[in-house]
Amino acid sequence: MVVIVIIIVVVVVLACIVAGIYNNMVTLRNRIDNAWQNIDTQLQRRNDLIPNLVETVKGYATHEKGTLEAVVNARNAALSAQTPDAKMAADNVLTGALRQLFAVAEAYPDLKANANFTQLQDTLEDTENKVSYARQSYNDCVLNYNNAIQTFPGNIFAGIFQFRERQGFEAAEASRQAPQVKF
Repeated sequence: MVVIVIIIVVVVVLACIVAGIYNNMVTLRNRIDNAWQNIDTQLQRRNDLIPNLVETVKGYATHEKGTLEAVVNARNAALSAQTPDAKMAADNVLTGALRQLFAVAEAYPDLKANANFTQLQDTLEDTENKVSYARQSYNDCVLNYNNAIQTFPGNIFAGIFQFRERQGFEAAEASRQAPQVKF
């Protein structure tokens, strides 16, 4: 009788440990999904600001058509991206195009003095900061999740319950370089 009680206690304890590990992995996976939604929200906010910014710049920098088209095309690509990986890639292109646009704007004193442009630029910079913070939070969540599924004993249960490694957000090489403006 004592042996049966001990076996039942051991089975219950092991079941609780497995449930705890599983619940932790689910929680970490859900944090990643939530962090991605936060990034997506900030990217949408930025995408909503871009048409107003482009229209404001158009009035001052009419011969900068290529830069403006690059921003519009990058925004459209970002809006049509469906998967997180595609959104990350499109976001990197859009970030580079916006940097180029702001670099071009430096050459137009009247544009820099325009209150609408200044307000849009400030709002966009604030949004960029929020996007950066959201990316950092996302990457932290991915790190915690990947650590949980790759370390013992989580790696055993991750395989059983089919938890897969996630990729963090990486900036494209092009977006790490400062834009060059030539006149």
